[in-house]
Amino acid sequence: MAELASHLPADLPVLRIANCSGFYGDRVSAAREMVEGGPIEVLTGDWLAELTMLLLGKAVLAGRPGYARTFLTQVEQVLPSCLERGIKIVANAGGLDPAGCAAAVTEVARRAGLTPVVAHVEGDDLLARLPELSQAGHRLANADTGETLANAGVTPLTAHAYLGGLPIASALSAGADVVVTGRVTDAALVVGPGMWRFGWTGDDLDALAGAVVAGHVLECGCQATGGNYAFFGEVPDLARAGFPLAELAADGTAVITKHPGTGGLVSVGTVTAQLLYEIGSPRYLNPDVTARFDSIGLDQAGPDRVRLSGVRGEPPPADLKVSLNYAGGYRNAMVLAIEGLDVAAKAELAEQTIWARLDGGRAAFETADVELVGSDPALLRITVLDRDKAKVGRAFSAAVVETGLASYPGFYALTPPGDASMYGVYWPTAVPADLVTTRVLIDGQPVWTGPARAQPTPPAAGQPTPSPAAAPPAPAPPGQPRQPAPSPAAAPPTPAPPGQPDSPGPTRRVPFGLIAGARSGDKGGNANVGVWVRTDAEFAWLDRYLTAERLTILVPSVAGCRIERYRLPNLLALNFVVVGLLGRGVAASTRLDPQAKALGEELRAAPADIPVDLIP
Repeated sequence: MAELASHLPADLPVLRIANCSGFYGDRVSAAREMVEGGPIEVLTGDWLAELTMLLLGKAVLAGRPGYARTFLTQVEQVLPSCLERGIKIVANAGGLDPAGCAAAVTEVARRAGLTPVVAHVEGDDLLARLPELSQAGHRLANADTGETLANAGVTPLTAHAYLGGLPIASALSAGADVVVTGRVTDAALVVGPGMWRFGWTGDDLDALAGAVVAGHVLECGCQATGGNYAFFGEVPDLARAGFPLAELAADGTAVITKHPGTGGLVSVGTVTAQLLYEIGSPRYLNPDVTARFDSIGLDQAGPDRVRLSGVRGEPPPADLKVSLNYAGGYRNAMVLAIEGLDVAAKAELAEQTIWARLDGGRAAFETADVELVGSDPALLRITVLDRDKAKVGRAFSAAVVETGLASYPGFYALTPPGDASMYGVYWPTAVPADLVTTRVLIDGQPVWTGPARAQPTPPAAGQPTPSPAAAPPAPAPPGQPRQPAPSPAAAPPTPAPPGQPDSPGPTRRVPFGLIAGARSGDKGGNANVGVWVRTDAEFAWLDRYLTAERLTILVPSVAGCRIERYRLPNLLALNFVVVGLLGRGVAASTRLDPQAKALGEELRAAPADIPVDLIP
């Protein structure tokens, strides 16, 4: 705490919030590592990717629990220490069944002779309310396609609104030692404890926005401490990377760090990479606030310590995001390896022989996607989707195997013949926030009922409503990178005049990733690629060179998609949203890389004309 005092105003208390999970399946020992590795006050974890909600829905259909069962293992490991030290546990591991998860936590505690106060949050599950909402005139339109749910003629399997931090804060205020939620925003796991400790309301837009940014950095665990980092050679002892924690202050500023003695790295680069992960416009929408990512200031405040400051907040959107999933049908895929000469011709021959073995050939399936990646060996992946399970099941995979002695030379498969599996379709939509009421329950008894998010103070009679425009940021402390005022719109830069070169001086064709980092990921059917550099001179070149059109040249797989380009000069970064690349969402995507995790590395491997004076 003494070290932190040198970086934050002395009169601001600090709340140390740790992360111990970035997804369902993350390192089970992380909770114990974070509790035992150093002082923390809140232990959080994120289990709920958009795909996870679908997987939990399928689990419920199969008679299994609808929550993250690994969370119980972690609770069992750390609950005695957390109660002894006053550490609060806040987790969205409740998934589709927060009440069931809370009851399971209580049972774990009972077996250990402990009596914690366990709260859970309800109100995010809208599945039973969909007919009522539809009858009331809410179209539940798909945010990507505009299609209405009624016209689609589908039956959702799950439907959950993204809640904000207020229910979490209310549970902590009611004395909860453990708070279990369902679908809240990832950042709410940090915003809620911040509201509880510092008393923030909906009026504290900048503080809320700072907490959202800190929460976005923490939410994916070790991605903030060097995991999946473009310049991974700079990260020491990544095999034992520590999970991140935030030292959050009352004004929303924060220091991102990790426990001493753990592997990994917390640097401006690793934090920048995580800030660019799965975002769109610089206006980052959350239930509690709109955080301006084009106002974030970063500086290296010490070894493995990065300070986040200057974040500006605007009022949140009127609606809450809602994630629906429905069963789309069945899918199957086979992967063949192709080695040696004439890869393209061999792939074409493989297709011909496979389709000839199937009644109706390729046209018999609702979707048949063929993807050839790599060179030697190349991988030929054939994916089929259809509502007829028998058609895409063993009938398909057996037909592929049957071609094994009547196909290209060197034929071998990397997948055994298997049956079809159900796939789901993701449907992003929204409902007015005031239609969602949340409850906090302890031992099954309601202790709080209220809105899904932070509430502003109503203006006094005759007082004007505050403007949503963001004020200019405060001056940066000495030595801190500039924090430009947010631009009113995230428009692409003005193109260079005709005939003007992309960059002055001689260039050399080298891999783009020699100077640029990238981080990519999925948001429903869209993918994002965040690209950053390290110096002003590099960003001046990047800003001129990497247009949306250039991206399609460097990464041909995104050609044909609509591409949105956003500038983040304060982070020396650009962000691209590739609309529709993942089709109807991760579960229905036929790409070999269905979550677009490697899209950024595909870009970094592409040859680019980089000014000689910028090349290391």
